[in-house]
Amino acid sequence: MTLLDQVTAIVKYIALAGILSHVVGEALPRRWFHHDRFPYRTCAWEREGKFYESLGIRRWKDRLPDKSKYTRHTFTKEMRGHESQDSLIRFLQETCVAELVHWVLTLVAVPLYFYVPTPLGWVVATVYALSNLPFICIQRYNRPRLRRILKRKLETA
Repeated sequence: MTLLDQVTAIVKYIALAGILSHVVGEALPRRWFHHDRFPYRTCAWEREGKFYESLGIRRWKDRLPDKSKYTRHTFTKEMRGHESQDSLIRFLQETCVAELVHWVLTLVAVPLYFYVPTPLGWVVATVYALSNLPFICIQRYNRPRLRRILKRKLETA
């Protein structure tokens, strides 16, 4: 397999995975996602997001690409503009969907090892898998913050 063949196969694989994950993620019923249940509820070790703050998430989270800024008809992930309870609940569901999609993309990197069984394929598959972890962290960091806002709304209602 030539280097060009390897790169072409890798680009096709990653593009297909990205497109399919977007389509499936948008199609999943939001009622399936509960921010307060496993696997999406906050774990004790996350300390309501403090763990992610220790990773410096506030400095880098807004520098990563956000699909909702580039695709039409996608629920906006900007914190501003979500004042209603329904909007906050939907935002929480969207964080769950995004987390699931990034976990799936992490797992989808494994077959890439076998699709392009070369050192380049292995390196790209590893980097591709690891590149999804910051996006999972962002969802898990934002969720307790959104839950606190929702709780305040419910208490004042």
